[in-house]
Amino acid sequence: MVGAVQGAGVVVTGAGGGIGAALARRFAAEGGRVVVNDLDADKARSVADEIGGIAVPGDASAIVAEAKDALGGAVDVYCANAGVGSGGSEAAPEEVWQLAWDVNVMAHVRAAQALLPDWLERGSGRFVSTVSAAGLLTMIGAAPYSVTKHGAYAFAEWLSLTYRHRGVRVHAICPQGVRTDMLAATGSAGDLVLVPTAIEPSDVADALFKGIEEDRFLILPHPEVAGYYQARAAHPDRWLTSMNHIQQKWETAP
Repeated sequence: MVGAVQGAGVVVTGAGGGIGAALARRFAAEGGRVVVNDLDADKARSVADEIGGIAVPGDASAIVAEAKDALGGAVDVYCANAGVGSGGSEAAPEEVWQLAWDVNVMAHVRAAQALLPDWLERGSGRFVSTVSAAGLLTMIGAAPYSVTKHGAYAFAEWLSLTYRHRGVRVHAICPQGVRTDMLAATGSAGDLVLVPTAIEPSDVADALFKGIEEDRFLILPHPEVAGYYQARAAHPDRWLTSMNHIQQKWETAP
């Protein structure tokens, strides 16, 4: 059991299914008092009932105050998990780009704005950002998703370097394929790149808790992503050429 979680007030956004539901279940199993958030109120209530949590449905950008009240006045752990897997190229409609930016990045920023005054005053708090390996690397066929997940990672990194000496812990979870509805919606690109090594949502929760125990910022449920990330940094043109080969394979697939 992770001592940092026992009795903690925990909020998990986008927790009606997939990774969010797995995180909510794990935090509850480890003794956390969990607020389950999702746009789908029925799904939020279903997971909350299952784990003995509290359902606070609605837009993840605007639930901190209500979640804080539900937890008796304090949020100790905030999991910014809600996200949208927007596909498309640079030609994706403006509203697709805006939604991806709003949900994948600005919801995290707004949550931090609401949480940090209390956390800095008491010298403790934990912010968990569900990013994606796409935030470290990229994803073919999904420009809005890739770009905004890079933004989510950059914001989590900034939070960590800015506030770690003041007691705020930040974790960025960056899995590749996870067997969720979002993976199913990635279509042929996901089938090519993500499905072969896809893991279960519970595996992501396991990786996070190991990271919390080790006090690590970067959580890689697929350990091989570390090597890809290193290759991208050390040899960017070689890495881009390799990714372009995958792009061409996808374009020419039957």
